[in-house]
Amino acid sequence: MLEKNPKNLKIVFKNLPLRMHNMAQTAALAAIAAQKQGKFWQMHDALFSAGQLSKKAIDEAAKSIGLNMEQFKKDMADPTTKQQLYKDMMDAQKADVTGTPTLFINGHRVRDRSLPAMQKMIDQQVKAADKK
Repeated sequence: MLEKNPKNLKIVFKNLPLRMHNMAQTAALAAIAAQKQGKFWQMHDALFSAGQLSKKAIDEAAKSIGLNMEQFKKDMADPTTKQQLYKDMMDAQKADVTGTPTLFINGHRVRDRSLPAMQKMIDQQVKAADKK
């Protein structure tokens, strides 16, 4: 979608660690900490491919993508990292998001996640913006 719509599409990722996953909050903090080193998506992918999440698996993921581990550990414990996670969670609550993944296009919840349906939504939003 991003390749097809480079001028009209931007991806914004918000963390919403679900309570039923005991390591979800730690993983979300790890992703935010990795973002501070410019490696959010690499960490995202490493965490999702890690299988069973644990503190050890998260550290191994961080090492595997080449993070500065001393800085990573500092950022994991940094109050601003926790504040970012809290903000993401509050944004999800305001948008009535209760599960993941949940997608929005220009503030409109995506119900049909097929590529043609999402492209149609993007086209409609671009057309509406052009009329303004």
